[in-house]
Amino acid sequence: MSVPDLAGKTVSEAGAELAGKRLALQERGIEFSDRFESGRIMLQDPPAGSRIRVNRAIRVVVSGGSEMIEVPQLTGRSLEAAVKVLAEIGLQKGLVSQIHTPRYAAGRIIAQEPAAGAPRVRRNSAVDLLVSQGEIETKYVMPDLIERQAAATIARLGGLGFRVADIRYSYYPGHDPGIIINQFPRAGYSVSKRSLISLEVSR
Repeated sequence: MSVPDLAGKTVSEAGAELAGKRLALQERGIEFSDRFESGRIMLQDPPAGSRIRVNRAIRVVVSGGSEMIEVPQLTGRSLEAAVKVLAEIGLQKGLVSQIHTPRYAAGRIIAQEPAAGAPRVRRNSAVDLLVSQGEIETKYVMPDLIERQAAATIARLGGLGFRVADIRYSYYPGHDPGIIINQFPRAGYSVSKRSLISLEVSR
């Protein structure tokens, strides 16, 4: 006797068909499937078309439908960490957009779609991410600091949010102690508040 094709049929439909052929139906479990609706037969053994004797059992696996996964909270995570979390639970990174914002450090997730706690989504669904590029960096023109008093100038720069990272003291004939005799970046260069300023001061 030839084994009938049971794929896509309900257990009751398959059982009735097999009973008419003096065959039995044996359920071997439930597995998730995007192809078959929940409650439909997705696998059978022996396969359709095989030869089988009467009074034998056809073993089947029934679909539990698509596996639905809860979307995790990704806001505040780094992009790298968010992608890793998605991969671990069976979801994918979708579209990644970037904007400047002072609220989040650069590289951190600002928003996501679907949002965390939204209705569950199918396995392998994509989650779109909005990533911070940090605060827009304001550019300034480096002033000429040569011949200025070092102590007052350093204090002034610090008060404006700039960082003097390196101060070297050198003997310089004709200059009183504490006078700036060299600087980097040079006057006229473009700088930001993240730029590191180096000064050479007379001693």
